Parts: sequence; structure tokens; C-alpha cells
Amino acid sequence: MKLLFRNLLLVGFFVFFFVSTVVAFEPEMPGPRDRCPVCGMFVAKYPEWVATIVLNDGHQLFFDGAKDMFRYYFSLPEGKVTRDDIRGIFVTEYYSARYAPADEVFFVLGTEVYGPMGAELIPVRGRRHAETFMKDYSGNRMVLFDEVTADMLPLDDR
Repeated sequence: MKLLFRNLLLVGFFVFFFVSTVVAFEPEMPGPRDRCPVCGMFVAKYPEWVATIVLNDGHQLFFDGAKDMFRYYFSLPEGKVTRDDIRGIFVTEYYSARYAPADEVFFVLGTEVYGPMGAELIPVRGRRHAETFMKDYSGNRMVLFDEVTADMLPLDDR
């Protein structure tokens, strides 16, 4: 009986540990020296815009917004990072100002809301919120992560 209890306890611990690390994973915020690999900007100054690509080894690449994260993603540096090396992609959701998986938000384009580098793709969770945001801020399109293409990325205009 003691052996059965011990084994159940062990199995329960491992299940809890596995589920909590997979479900509760949240990337870290950038430190004061972390720079966007696309534009070189210090990203910690703009926490409400941070996007990050988390690599399988735990290393994080920080970006000053979704626009530069997509630029990097669409042209991964040859010999350094492949799509297979990516564990997750996170963006800061506009209303909550918290990380959200990039595949769980809508990206609103063409709005009057500007990020640190000008026009930006605004991550908004939930279709209804994204539609309202688009209407309130004169957006012209909303797309999911898999629908974003390089030609949709706005130019840096600030």
C-alpha cells in the first residue's frame, strides 16, 4: 500500500510539473541592455510594445513591437535561427499590456496608434475587441498570425 501511494504521489508530481511548465509558461521581460535585433533599439523602454521569440534553448530575442518581430521571423538569419529552433512567439496584447501567444491574437493594421518605431501591427485578443479597436482607431484590416505577410508590414515612419 505504501509503495502504491508513493508511486501515485510520484506520478502526480511529474504530471503537475509537466502541465504547469507547459501551460503556465510565460516569457521574461527584457532587461535594460536587451536590444531589438532588427533596429537596435533598447526594448525595455517600451514594455507595452515588446514582442519576443523564445528559442528551444530558453534564449529570448526581444523586439520593440510586432512589426520588427515579423521582419525577423520572415527573414531568419541564415545559419543562426531556424523555425524549428523556435519554442514560442509572444506579443504584448494592447488592452492587457501582458504577453499573449502570437497565435492567440488578431493583428490590427493601419491604425492611428503608433509604436516606438511608427506604424505598428497592434495585437488584440478576441475578434470583438479587435473589431472595436479597428473601428475606434481607424484600422483598415485585422489578421491572424498565419495570415500576416511581409508586404503587410508598415514602413518605419517615425
